[in-house]
Order: sequence, then structure tokens, then C-alpha cells
Amino acid sequence: MRRYDFLKEIQRLDPERDFLRIFRITVTHEFPWDVTRALELALYRTYAVPSIGRLLAETAELTERTQKRYDDTALLLDSVVEHGFETEDGRTAIRRINQMHRSYDISNDDMRYVLCTFVVVPKRWIDQYGWRRLSEHEKRAMAAYYRTFGKHMGIVDPPRTYQEFERYLDDYEHEHFGWDEGGRRVSDASLDLMAGWYGPLAPVVRAASKALLDDALLDAFRYDRPRPAVQAAVRGALRLRAKTVRLMPPRRTPHYARQNPEIKGYPNGYRIADLGTFPKGRQGTVGCPVPHAAVEPGHT
Repeated sequence: MRRYDFLKEIQRLDPERDFLRIFRITVTHEFPWDVTRALELALYRTYAVPSIGRLLAETAELTERTQKRYDDTALLLDSVVEHGFETEDGRTAIRRINQMHRSYDISNDDMRYVLCTFVVVPKRWIDQYGWRRLSEHEKRAMAAYYRTFGKHMGIVDPPRTYQEFERYLDDYEHEHFGWDEGGRRVSDASLDLMAGWYGPLAPVVRAASKALLDDALLDAFRYDRPRPAVQAAVRGALRLRAKTVRLMPPRRTPHYARQNPEIKGYPNGYRIADLGTFPKGRQGTVGCPVPHAAVEPGHT
């Protein structure tokens, strides 16, 4: 295989009909490392919306069980990528996501915003730090994938095109980003988690992570602005990595998030049905907001 063979395959597919195949190629062959970093940043951005950051702080999932929350979120999202929307594993993952969200009073607008981050942030990250920019086919397929995801989550009126996802995200952040003590605690815990993966290099990684944040995020969390030299060094290193990756052969086998070294909580494996939280007193009272074929209890 040559470096651009996957892109040629993508260009032959229909982004509306074959969106899952295109999305899998993009995520697991072309940009697995970049998408992991971008999704981390996507979820991180949501903490700057006070209604989201405050709720996450109140649940304590991201401040007291940060690694588990990271693992479960990545694995549940990854299960749908790997298995699709109509398989037993894919349906189980979506059902678990829905059960957790329906345990709390989350507005449709906030849900729609979080969905938008999954589309817009990876696209912007890859265009800036990936070994090539996303093609128009990939942008359309990504929008179709998350539009479908949104419908399975019962989100009312999810955006249809990439441009609609992007416009909603930018408008929502402009209107809602702001200070909240709970959001800051969740932000600090997330930065501590990611920096802690690198042992003695933790202070360097934490500083590098802040150097990747835009001014709107830094202001919302009341962080000091990184020095321009640090920002330039970090972003320059990522662009140098992209140039190196461009010279490498394409990844022949898919790389899923469950294979990432950052997933640390399940050394002996896991069941999809056991991932996530089960709020006390709420089990059995929530479910998937859209109908699916029946799945026998106890299956993953």
C-alpha cells in the first residue's frame, strides 16, 4: 500500500451511504493518534460551559474517578466505531451512554453542543496537526456519522452538515463559555490525569497541554496565558510529527481506542454493558430514547 491509497478509496465511496466505512478509515487507519488527542480536547472544551462543567463536578466522576471516566468514555465511543450502530455491541454501547445521560437533567442544547465538539474539534485538529488535511468526503462522512449518533441518542434536531456542526459549536461557545468553580475543578483533574501518564515529565506535559488551549478556554478556566515561546514550541513539535508521519507507510491494520496505552483500568478485559456509571436509585428508570431491536439482558 502507498501513503494515499486509503484516501483514494475514500474518494470512491459515497459519504452519505458509506459514512461508517469512511469514518473507520479516517479514525483507525489515517489518524488514530490525532483523533484520540482531538477527542480528549473535544470533551475538555465542554467543561467550559458552566452547566456541563458544574454537573460533571457534582457527579465527581471526573474529579474522583478520572481515569475510569476517561476509560469508559473512550471505550463506549470506540465500540460504536468498531461495531457500528446496528450490531449487538454497538447497540449496547449506545444504550449505556443513553442510560447515563438520562440519569441527569441535561438540556438538548448542551447535548447537541457536545455532539458538535466530536465533529468540529477533530476536523480542526487534523487540519492543523495531521499529516494531511481532511478531504471533503471525510468531512461529510463525519457529519453523517455523528448525525446518526445524535439520532440514536435522542438528540432533537442534530446538525446535518459539517458547516452546521461548526456554526452551532462556535455560536454556543461564544454565548455560553464562562467561569464556573466546578468546571475549573474538572479541568484541573483532567489535566492532572493526562500529565500523570508521563511520570516525571508531568509538569512539562501539563504546560504543553495548556499551550494547545485557545484564549477562550484559558479565559473560561482563568488560567494564565502560556508564554508565546512555549506555544510555538509545542505546536511546532506537532507539525514536525505530522511531516514525519506523512513519510511513513499507511497503517494496514485498524487501531482502535481500546488499544491505546492511556486506557489503564481494564487489564483483564471488559464487558460493554458494565462500562460507565450506574447512579444509585436510577437503575431501571432510564433507557434508550429511540427504539431498537430487543437485546437479551446480560449480553455485551
